[in-house]
Amino acid sequence: MDQALKIRSTTILSVRCRGQVALGGDGQVTMGAAAVKHDAVKIRRLSGGKVLCGFAGSAADAFALLQRFEGKLEEFKGNLKRAAIELAKEWRTDKHLRRLESLLVAADAADTLIIGGSGDVIEPTDGVAGIGSGGMFAAAAAKALLQHTQLDARTIVEQSLQIAGEICIYSNKHITVETIN
Repeated sequence: MDQALKIRSTTILSVRCRGQVALGGDGQVTMGAAAVKHDAVKIRRLSGGKVLCGFAGSAADAFALLQRFEGKLEEFKGNLKRAAIELAKEWRTDKHLRRLESLLVAADAADTLIIGGSGDVIEPTDGVAGIGSGGMFAAAAAKALLQHTQLDARTIVEQSLQIAGEICIYSNKHITVETIN
């Protein structure tokens, strides 16, 4: 795809604290120098609502991966880590999947994982995971809020995504957040 027309987006953030995990995302989709959609929903509940998943990168690629991931969750009876590892292995080795350009953040009551196409399954040490164009801005804000406030996970995600939306040109303030207690 021509670099000028490359679709860019998004900001996805997961925070785990005080017995709650929250996962949120902004709504912006950018093509070249234009924001072409402001209210995209990039967060999904999987495995009967027990797993939260957010995606960054190509939407079509992400939907293909989400479908595969949901199949892995079903195959491994909701075991998030096992499903993520199996998806990452398949993603890295399958000649068609290998071309997909997306990242996933998945969380359940016990674990938060970043899943990537080069075989990556990363569990953040501090319970904060950010991906996408504004992911590091949101993660930095979340880490500061975790250290200096007593806010709950949902509020930290909301506030951090608002901050990222002010800084990252590929993010906005139309936010969707889901939680698991």
